[in-house]
Amino acid sequence: MTDLDAFMGRLSPDMCVVTAAAGTQRSGCLVSFSSQCSIRPVRFVVWISRVNHTYAVARAADCLAVHLLTREQHELASLFGGETGDRTDKFTHVPWTRGHGGSVVLEEAAAWFVGSVEQRVDGGDHVGFVLTPEDWGSRADGPLLRLDDARDISPGHPA
Repeated sequence: MTDLDAFMGRLSPDMCVVTAAAGTQRSGCLVSFSSQCSIRPVRFVVWISRVNHTYAVARAADCLAVHLLTREQHELASLFGGETGDRTDKFTHVPWTRGHGGSVVLEEAAAWFVGSVEQRVDGGDHVGFVLTPEDWGSRADGPLLRLDDARDISPGHPA
């Protein structure tokens, strides 16, 4: 293990589910790479793996929805992190509604926002989608699901 691995291994960011809709396609995945990246104007970036089914849909989407989950929503995280949209329509297993710009909003998420895609940033094996929040909501309190809480979820796609 390198010093960099030791550093990275200590991080436990909040997890979120990112959903995308474009045309008749919809997809969603669990991500650990995300952050507010600007205060004025407010911007948020989510990083999606190029090999992930959601990436292909997100590339064609005008808006993405970002959902926070609580630790009690591990099953929802497992669905979006452990299954791949190449084989499973995850949205048949959860209640959802259409949101701003035709986005897909998960009704059970603790909190969510829909953001317009302002920019796509090449980050190597992941692409950053810089979002401007357009609509949002909050439904539940409680400790957020973090990477340490989700380490037992085997990815639907390799990173």
